[in-house]
Amino acid sequence: MSYQDVMNRKQEIMRRALKMDYDQFEFPGIGFDYEKMMSSSGFTLEDVIKIQRENNVGGTPLIELKRLSAYARKFAQPGYGARIFLKDEAQNLSGSFKARRAAMSIYQAKTLGFPGVIAATSGNYGAAVAALAARAGLKCIIVQECYDSNGVGQPEIIEKARACQAYGAEVVQLSVGPELFYQFLLLLEETGYFNASLYSPYGVMGIETLGYEVAQDVMKQEGKYPEAVVCTNAGGGNLTGTARGLMKAGAINTKIIAASVDLTGLHMASDKDFNLKSFTTGHTGFGIPFSTFPDRSDVPRSAARPLRYMDMYGLVNQGSVFFITEALAILEGMERGPAGNTSLALAFSLAQTMKNTDIIVVQETEYTGAGKHMNAQVSFASDRGIELKLGNPLQEKPGLNLIFPSSGAMLKHKEIPMETLKMSYLKHYQHQLLFDPDYHYLADELKTTVENVKTWMEAINETKK
Repeated sequence: MSYQDVMNRKQEIMRRALKMDYDQFEFPGIGFDYEKMMSSSGFTLEDVIKIQRENNVGGTPLIELKRLSAYARKFAQPGYGARIFLKDEAQNLSGSFKARRAAMSIYQAKTLGFPGVIAATSGNYGAAVAALAARAGLKCIIVQECYDSNGVGQPEIIEKARACQAYGAEVVQLSVGPELFYQFLLLLEETGYFNASLYSPYGVMGIETLGYEVAQDVMKQEGKYPEAVVCTNAGGGNLTGTARGLMKAGAINTKIIAASVDLTGLHMASDKDFNLKSFTTGHTGFGIPFSTFPDRSDVPRSAARPLRYMDMYGLVNQGSVFFITEALAILEGMERGPAGNTSLALAFSLAQTMKNTDIIVVQETEYTGAGKHMNAQVSFASDRGIELKLGNPLQEKPGLNLIFPSSGAMLKHKEIPMETLKMSYLKHYQHQLLFDPDYHYLADELKTTVENVKTWMEAINETKK
């Protein structure tokens, strides 16, 4: 039961906890059959919709943010300023889009005869799994990375623990560090519970209905598909599932845009840095590594593979997300939590560069509460010695200050070049001998051509010489 012993058994433990044979999807070489894995459950999109609706999940309203759109146009050139729409996922059971993922995992756990479920998460997914498990009559354990070594916890994470417990789940709270995955595996092995992973095919197919609804809702209301959909990006499942759903609805030309809070310089596994950030998800500490190395997850092959679908990756700072959270409440009368407002902040900036006939959709909101409220997070930052000020948000230094834009004119984003992300992904294969099937697999993984993959690999190998 030592740390190394458990790590040595992780593949066996994960397979047993999902009852899925991942070997059947493997190709010779580095690749695997992603689409075969996604279809292996046998669920159709119609099946997923039916399961979700039976659990008070899905069918959430699409709302045009007319006042926020008008505010963005104040800072745009004549003829510019896209219409901003919002898919209000806070209306789901448990208050976030994560209920779509949890509905499928819980349904499968119940179908396969598991007595309970376990999920490792500090976020909304824990509350979603706990709520859906309660409806199904299954036991539930949520494993959280919650505290630093001084026993100080993020208000948002504490709030999520309260929500999980309210639904009857047992919450195991740990300090930051490598013990989270160890404890998670240990509990899976000891209890024989189902691994309600965010990264299984069930978790991602649950989000396909969200993208499908966005496409259908916009088409029904406006007679066309949206020009762009912005997805808050952390582990990648949100973007992956949304993009797949949009494509299944026929919105093949809609631009898929990732949004993350820029926490450059803070290490997510650092005890020192853990409480110097004001966001616990939807930030670069998860978004970048899970995009460039998706199989770092708690399953042998992750179903969340955002670079297969991503057209752009934009970053906003912490202060801008707090600013747009307040703007949404004041202008639209909607008080929502921080994760969805990350993509809203980016959409607000991007809308100013798009034509006023274009539609940009923020595909999710989340509930807010005492610990998730921006006031709690800002107060927590101030107590940690973080400087609070107005100014240029692009000059914010995570861990040192929070810079709030003095007006919407100051709210701007940064863009990560897609080629940089794709080359970071390819660096994981720089020491391997690759054959034609490998290059074709990598081209699919990176939404590019075989020729581009070969060019980038040559550049990476040349740099290492």
